[in-house]
This record gives sequence, C-alpha cells and structure tokens, in this order.
Amino acid sequence: MTDPALLRNFSIIAHIDHGKSTLADRLLERTEALSPREFKDQFLDSMELERERGITIKARAVRLNYIARDGRAYVFNLIDTPGHVDFAYEVSRSLAACEGALLVVDASQGVEAQTVANAYLAIEQGLELIPVINKIDLPGAEVERTRQEIEEVIGLSAQDAILISAKLGVGIDDVLEAVVRRIPAPRVRAMKSARALIFDSWYDPYAGAVGLVRVFDGELRVGMKVLLKASGKVGEIAKLSYFTPHEEPADVLSVGEVGSVAAGIRNLADMRVGDTVTGADEPAGEALSGFKELKPMVFAGLYPVDANQYEALREAIVKLRLNDASLVCEPETSQALGFGFRAGFLGLLHMDIVQERLEREFGQSLIVTAPTVGYRVRTRDGQTVVIDNPALMPEAGEIDAIEEPYILATMHIPGEYLGAVMGLCEARRGKQRELRFISPKRAILVYELPMAEVALDFYDRLKSVSQGYASLDYEFLDFRVNPLVKLDIKLNGETVDALSAIVHRDKAYERGRALCEKMRDLIPRQMFEVVIQAAIGSKVIARESVKPMRKNVTAKCYGGDITRKRKLLERQKEGKRRMKQLGRVEVPQEAFLALLRVGD
Repeated sequence: MTDPALLRNFSIIAHIDHGKSTLADRLLERTEALSPREFKDQFLDSMELERERGITIKARAVRLNYIARDGRAYVFNLIDTPGHVDFAYEVSRSLAACEGALLVVDASQGVEAQTVANAYLAIEQGLELIPVINKIDLPGAEVERTRQEIEEVIGLSAQDAILISAKLGVGIDDVLEAVVRRIPAPRVRAMKSARALIFDSWYDPYAGAVGLVRVFDGELRVGMKVLLKASGKVGEIAKLSYFTPHEEPADVLSVGEVGSVAAGIRNLADMRVGDTVTGADEPAGEALSGFKELKPMVFAGLYPVDANQYEALREAIVKLRLNDASLVCEPETSQALGFGFRAGFLGLLHMDIVQERLEREFGQSLIVTAPTVGYRVRTRDGQTVVIDNPALMPEAGEIDAIEEPYILATMHIPGEYLGAVMGLCEARRGKQRELRFISPKRAILVYELPMAEVALDFYDRLKSVSQGYASLDYEFLDFRVNPLVKLDIKLNGETVDALSAIVHRDKAYERGRALCEKMRDLIPRQMFEVVIQAAIGSKVIARESVKPMRKNVTAKCYGGDITRKRKLLERQKEGKRRMKQLGRVEVPQEAFLALLRVGD
C-alpha cells in the first residue's frame, strides 16, 4: 500500500507523431522500469498495428518508481491514452483517472487539432497541465512560436514550458521533477464504500473480463465481492495486479492506486469503460460521473471474398469482439455479396483498425462496403427509425423527413492552403463557423459538416489539398433535416442492393452518372446487352449500356436477296432478347471493389 501523498497519476497528451510514445519510452528508461535487454521503441504500444502506424489504440497504465531531488521515493502511474478522435470517450475516462497531464507539442509543427481537443478534455476534467515542447533538436524547431501558440490557442501559460528532446533524452529529469512538484497527489475522502473507475478493459481467456481501474475511495481486496454500477453485474475479485510494466500481483489496491481487476465476469460488454466498481456488500450511493453508452457513428458491410469463408469470418468477429466491446455486428444478406455482417464503428480509424485486425490476426479476405452513417427517418405515421443500411430505407411515399448527423470539424492549416481547404469544405456541403489566424502563417478553420460527407474520403482529400500539413479533429453536433434521397443502381432492371446509397438530392445526378460510367467500364461484355441505370425511386436519372458480343451471322451469305440477311439478323436479335430476359449479370469482385470507391 502506497502513501497517497507520494502518488502521482498523470497522462501524456499529444497530436499524432508529436513524440508521446517516445517520451513514455524515456520515462521508462530513466526510472529503470526496464532493463536494457528488455527495452524496445514504443514499448507501451504492444500491438504490431500501433507500432507500424505510430498511433496508440489501447490505453495502458504503468507504475514507475522515482527518487526525486528532495530524496523522497515517489510512485508514478503513467496512463498512456489513445490520441485519435474516434477514441475520445476512452481518452476522457483515462484523463478522469489522473490528476495531471503532460501536454506535448512538437516544436517544428506547433499546436495541432488533436492537441487542442485533448487539452480541452483535460481542462474540463480539472487536470493540472504541464506544457512540454518536444523535438527542440530539429533544425526546423521554433520554440518561441510554439510557446506563443500554446498560450493563444489553448490559453495555457507556457513561459515555464519544459524544453525536451525525447529522442535524445534531453530534459527528461526536468519532466519528472515537474510531475512531482506540479501535479497534485490524489485526494483522500472519508468514505467507507469503495469506488473505482474502469478506464480500459480487455478479455483474458482464463480470467474473463479484466478492468483497468483507478481507485478513488476505499480499497479493493482479493476475495471482495464487487458490483458494477452501470451493468449491475456482481463478481468476486479473484486477482488484482499492477504493471511495472510487467504484471505484478497485489492483495490490495488502495486510494489513488491504478491496477487491473479480474472478478470472474465472463462478458466484456459488462465491464464497460467509464463504469464504477464498488463493494457489493456496502455499495456506494453514487457512481463516479461521466459514464455513457458508446454508440457507433459509421457503418459498413463486412463480407468474405469467398462465400465459403462466412463461418470463419463469424468466428473471427466473435473473437475480436472479446477485446473490442465498441464493435457492433449483426448478420445481413446482400443479393450481390451473399452472407456477411453489418458492422458499426466509432469512426473511420476504428473501422480501418477492425478491418486490418481481421485480415492480419485472423487471416480473413474481406470486402468492406462504402461506409455510411446512421440516418433518422421520420415516417408519415409518426414513427422515427434509425437507418444505417440504404437497402432498408422505407419507400419514398412513406417518408416525412430524413435527418442526417452533423459534426463540428476543426482544422489547423498553413495559410497558403486555406483557399483549397475551404473549397473542399464548401464542396462537401459545409457551413463555415469560424476562421482565425493563430500566427501569420497558420490558421484554424471550423466548419459544420454532414458526417456522411466526411465518412467517405474527406481526410484523404484534406491531406491531398494541403500537401499533408492540415490536421483534423471533429465532434458530433446534432441531426438536421436535409433533402436526402435513396439512389439505386440497377442492372437490367434488377437493383444491386450493395451499391445503394443515401445522397443529397443536388448530388444524386452527379453520383449516379459517375457510378453508371464506372460500371460500364468494369462489367465484362455479355452475350446480351447490359443496361445500367441509376434511379431515385421509379425515376431513372442516368443510363449507360454495355454492348453485347456479336457473332457475324451474315458471314455465310455471299449475295442473293437482302431478305436472307435480314432474316438471320432478326433471328439473332430475338435470341439476344430472350437471353436478356433469362441471363443474369455477374459483377466481378474486382469491379465491385472499384465501384465502392467511385465518387468517394
């Protein structure tokens, strides 16, 4: 049991690639948490995908022992959080487990979108922020400009910001001393009931659902019966541990301490991030604040390339959900793609990560349909339904109004790319809310944008028009009524359900025409004509056709009456007509993958 006065719980906040994981590595080295033989770069990023992309996906907590300049032995709990906007809720819960945070800013790039978003999350939680300016060794480092940006954009005094180079290990001692001096110790309250916050969870095949917790009141002991407030599940603590970063068993976790709890709960969905663990015999009257149900924002279909692999994909999704409770999956059937699943994700990065993990860790070959968002449809009989699959949209005559989700997008961009980025936002039906310059060369642009316009390839286009310099952060705003229609693609009169989309009426013609033209190029010629149509309800708005392969049936006619040739041509025409009625158009797999990207 550690004296709470000698405990410090803190996190590191930074934009992607500003040096968060590298600083964590230096802190592990300096506190001798790892031997030189065990050490590897990005130590806390245990997933191969995290290392490859340079991002943090799962939260981690590590206990560090540090003897300060005042001679006292302190215990630090470094809580490593995800940085991406898709995981903003997990970040907020990880920050709620801390008393302070290191705000790391790259001296060459300055303050960027996610730095601001996560800094505001920390300020809302009442955390003590310590500004740290990293990469001062780079030739392009502009320390004074970065200091000024921290003060102007975040509103945090940066005169005493710590200057470091995490790569070279410069200034690491100053960071550790600042943690001791400036981050407050955990508060001890006179409460009998135990209360602990779950800020991460995972599935262990032997122990079941395991929660990573911070104890706020009382203590957790091995053998103690506990209650999870949000899910109502009761369990008995079989194992307590903390990480140094290697797992070390513990008998007790007391006030201010951070560790893992295994209480015999089998389902990960019951061990929810943000939930409160309390004693079952003497439960706390109030749960710790901030818990909310996670709802998916982006939806897509997951289908096996080979229809025989459906069972293997189902098993892979079940196993993946053991460690990712935020993934929502339901079986669905498509005429074009066969059996598959409709999956809901927290955002586009989450979708990308799930796809990569299914392919890498479980060896699945996937077709992922174009991402869509959840629309609220008000019907004429007064009902409101949420539609995440265009194929399930009610008939046009039954719909009173369609509401689509909007987000507030904040972009940090160099001034020379401002016009191009504004043009991109306007083309995506954006409405400008704010534009301000934080320095003569950098601007912050805030737009209200429909989520559907961002869900396709907005981030890629933003990086393209700004040559990679723009950064994006967004938050959900509200639902708004817009003139939206369901666009169907038909082959010889038969609707291809997997290519249906919900689009703005003004963009329907453009999107339908682009899809028809692309399909004309991709669908191989058949023995009969293939008619490709884009339609809104019964109204066709674009049409293309794939010409049939034609045998020269008049080749054997060497002269004679013209009626002989006409008779042969008429017979061929009749045969083609019959074939068109009976024949079925197969869309090749490669063509289908290319179609899902058209007009994105």
